[in-house]
Amino acid sequence: MGTGKYTSGRYLPFGDSALLVEFGDTIDLDVNRKVIALSKAILKARIQGVEELVPTYRSLLIRYDLAKIGYKQLVLRVKDIESELKESKLEAVRRIVVPVVYGGQYGPDLSYVAQFHGLTEEQVIQIHSGREYRVYMLGFVAGFPYLGEVADEIATARLETPRLKVAAGSVGIAEKQTGIYPCEAPGGWQIIGRTHLRLFNPQMDPPALLKPGDSVEFQQVSEKEYKKIEEAILNGTSGAFWKE
Repeated sequence: MGTGKYTSGRYLPFGDSALLVEFGDTIDLDVNRKVIALSKAILKARIQGVEELVPTYRSLLIRYDLAKIGYKQLVLRVKDIESELKESKLEAVRRIVVPVVYGGQYGPDLSYVAQFHGLTEEQVIQIHSGREYRVYMLGFVAGFPYLGEVADEIATARLETPRLKVAAGSVGIAEKQTGIYPCEAPGGWQIIGRTHLRLFNPQMDPPALLKPGDSVEFQQVSEKEYKKIEEAILNGTSGAFWKE
């Protein structure tokens, strides 16, 4: 994507009521940690006039009310907060286990991913579920987590022709990213499995189950176990297991 990370944030106006703070031009763990740390610190500081924070892979968008705070004033305030972060420790990471049934009707692209890389389907499953993934950002549709990074052995390009409908809970791969569809939506990711985990519920606070900075681990379950989880969800269980 880019060439590196910046020693400090770059502050740019974004329209007439938003500030963009960039920490690099590449997908990088340290860059994303700075983004998340600054977002949390601004939220904690409760700056009057700040209305919304949108963390991404490499930058933080800060929407503000011009009637309550000006651009220059906001930049100075955020720079002060950033300078204090350099000596601070990062907060503990939430670790979430997501049960997934792989292949078959739940993961129609698993066989293609395996064949493309000269692997068996079981090897793809073991590689995909054998590491933890960072939630770098939420986007595309409400609650969709962009997780990284996928091992090179199974990193696979998007479909040439996206599907018009991808089932809610579908777990997919797109290059070095993996993600979970929170609702039925069009999409071009390689679908290798499915979870019944409900990622977005507008009736909850916060509505998104996952948040940037979380760590996700996929756990393979059988179709029988998957159906038991489905039944548990109908009885009020989310289907996610919190490790820490």
